[in-house]
Amino acid sequence: MRIQKSLSVFLGVLFLLGACALLANAAEDPQEKEEFTAWAVNMGGAIKSGTVQITIERWSTPEERDALIAAFQMGGQDELLKALTKAPKVGYIRVPQTLAYDLHYAYQWPAEDGGRTIVIATNRKISAWEARNQPRSMDYPFELIQMKLDAKGEGEGKLSFATKIYVSEDGKSIALENYGTTPVQLKNVRAKAKEAK
Repeated sequence: MRIQKSLSVFLGVLFLLGACALLANAAEDPQEKEEFTAWAVNMGGAIKSGTVQITIERWSTPEERDALIAAFQMGGQDELLKALTKAPKVGYIRVPQTLAYDLHYAYQWPAEDGGRTIVIATNRKISAWEARNQPRSMDYPFELIQMKLDAKGEGEGKLSFATKIYVSEDGKSIALENYGTTPVQLKNVRAKAKEAK
């Protein structure tokens, strides 16, 4: 088990911390469709190395972000999971050797260099074996993706499977715990031209 107590691993937890000052100016047209490709580098066996395709059909609104924050503040990871599962689909992801599956949260904000940071979250796909046998991995229900792109729409990122989100022991921050896996490195991330719906 690998515990990540630093928010540097995933700025994605900012949406849970309510970093409204950073995110308030980041609202994008929710109707924009955008596609990303990346090369997944297998660092711990979570997925096979290969191409990852992410399609964002619409960006989450500030109100949707606030609802997730409120759910986490009210009931921790369990309430956040319920809220995230009920949230409307924002797009989908396809990782090597899998069918595409839905994403329920996608937010972005500008970087000082003209680029942007993108955070994507969804509930983790649970296999039939897991649902039947209820192993410890069932306590790790989230998938989180963070990508940092430059002004040309190119960059790198990380994808974390089987993640638990919790409040640190000192109560001052949100921490991530990855169930026996190292985050998958996303190399050569490229944004395709935006497409209006």
